[in-house]
Amino acid sequence: MCGIVGYIGHEKAKEILLRGLEKLEYRGYDSAGIATREDKDVTVTKAKGRIAELRKAADNDIDGSAGIGHTRWATHGVPSYENSHPHQSSSERYTLVHNGVIENYEELRDTYIPDVAFVSETDTEVIVQLVEYFANQGMTTEAAFTKVVSLLHGSYALGLLDREDKDTIYVAKNKSPLLVGIGDNFNVIASDALAMIQVTSEYKELKDQEVVLVQRDQVVIKDLAGNVVERDSYTAEIDASDAEKGVYAHYMLKEIHEQPAAMRRIIQSYQDEQGNLNIDPEIVKDVQSADRIYIIAAGTSYHAGLVGKEYLEKWAGVPTEVHVSSEFVYNMPLLSERPLFIYISQSGETADSRAVLVETTKLGHRSLTITNVAGSTLSREADHTLLLHAGPEIAVASTKAYTAQIAVLSILAQVVAAERGRETNVDLLPELAKVTAAIETIVDDAPKMEQIATDFLETTRNAFFIGRAADYNVSLEGALKLKEISYIQAEGFAGGELKHGTIALIEEGTPVVALATQEHVNLSIRGNVKEVVARGAHPCIISMEGLEKDGDTYVIPHVHELLTPLVSVVALQLISYYAALHRDLDVDKPRNLAKSVTVE
Repeated sequence: MCGIVGYIGHEKAKEILLRGLEKLEYRGYDSAGIATREDKDVTVTKAKGRIAELRKAADNDIDGSAGIGHTRWATHGVPSYENSHPHQSSSERYTLVHNGVIENYEELRDTYIPDVAFVSETDTEVIVQLVEYFANQGMTTEAAFTKVVSLLHGSYALGLLDREDKDTIYVAKNKSPLLVGIGDNFNVIASDALAMIQVTSEYKELKDQEVVLVQRDQVVIKDLAGNVVERDSYTAEIDASDAEKGVYAHYMLKEIHEQPAAMRRIIQSYQDEQGNLNIDPEIVKDVQSADRIYIIAAGTSYHAGLVGKEYLEKWAGVPTEVHVSSEFVYNMPLLSERPLFIYISQSGETADSRAVLVETTKLGHRSLTITNVAGSTLSREADHTLLLHAGPEIAVASTKAYTAQIAVLSILAQVVAAERGRETNVDLLPELAKVTAAIETIVDDAPKMEQIATDFLETTRNAFFIGRAADYNVSLEGALKLKEISYIQAEGFAGGELKHGTIALIEEGTPVVALATQEHVNLSIRGNVKEVVARGAHPCIISMEGLEKDGDTYVIPHVHELLTPLVSVVALQLISYYAALHRDLDVDKPRNLAKSVTVE
């Protein structure tokens, strides 16, 4: 992985490919490359590092009206020029880009091409060498490509150029996302519609194990048996200007500041003309029919699911479990008789979650995806979708998607509660309006958050986050935000668990961020703070108005107790941002991480 673009038309491909790769930078990567075809020559340009380095390497004389490009996040082989994409076959006839992981590449190499000298350490090079092997056996390129695709086990999105065919980019996918964009006398391929939105907004989705011939004037989709598949296109509703940083130094800061606007869009999108909360009745029916909900997610989305569980159980009255997708797919628990699976994913492309969806669909279970990206894989393949309406999220560290996920889950739970006649004692729309105002207050207090980052995190190597009840869920997300962009070792714990082992790590000056926004456990968490202070900790207490005490570091505005995760997390996001900024780190693209995790 991480990102693929391709173009075939009548314009020079180089700049279109480079701009497309720049749009995919948010995904995280460690090298990049492009290949362009002119006449019977294919020119490959690669560089370790950022797209800026690739631009420097790309000769201004590179021409050609067809090409493919790739940003790589290392899976097989270290980040290097040799391991970066595109890869070529031994004769350089074939040039390939690939996202995903091929599980049987060693077996294929040893079976078919044991004598080929490989340039890289990647599984990808095996694919392109295999295409050449079968072509040398007398197969056409399409037949050789189809044969190789049929042999691959694992995840892949592929784009192939043939030096001897000026008219076609050969494409296939399995588990990894890939789209074909439709233009006027040109067509494109992209891992994400955002990458090519500057040239077209019309796309065709691709299904797993299809082979696609992308040409200037047509797109031919076939199954592995060679049968042509007809499929309508759709319009990607993305505003390219939404993906620009504007006046902000970083995408992460921009996206933190966009959270009030995202909240307002969610409130507006899930209301009817009478001002009542509104969710698709078929979704509500499936939730009501379920005897248990299983939330499947990863990372930040998993943490949002933990908060959503509170709403679905306390308001809607449906027992709910939250599972890490990468574990669930290999260790599925005993399921209830009428489960509903909710998949939460910013991108809608999370491979671990999709692997679970594939299995639960085989079992005949209903599914709902909550995502920020309409038309994404999880959205297309689930029975239902609820959109986040948060706008493109570019920074690797998720911020506005987290709050949007929680907000949408709260609305879902309230609508189901109303249908069931359950009294929740929460008038959600006015409460979400208060939340929006509270988030704006915290965003305006960014200088205070920067000072907190200076006072508590400037020189530390590790930090702890603690909370109880809903605050515990937020402490997990706060720790994740800090560790992923500042590289400070940070962990979130339930306050009461400190004395069961973790308190052994507290020493003089250790920062401990304590959340105190839940009235029924306020005294308990403050007792936990005293425990760590007695061992030398440096406490940062973030409390809620009405529960504050002298000496608290920051007090968030008062909101409904169960909605405090939407507010307190914004303070933690800003503190993490400034902690990373002060360390002169790449806030938007932290090392080793990818925005859209499309491999298991």
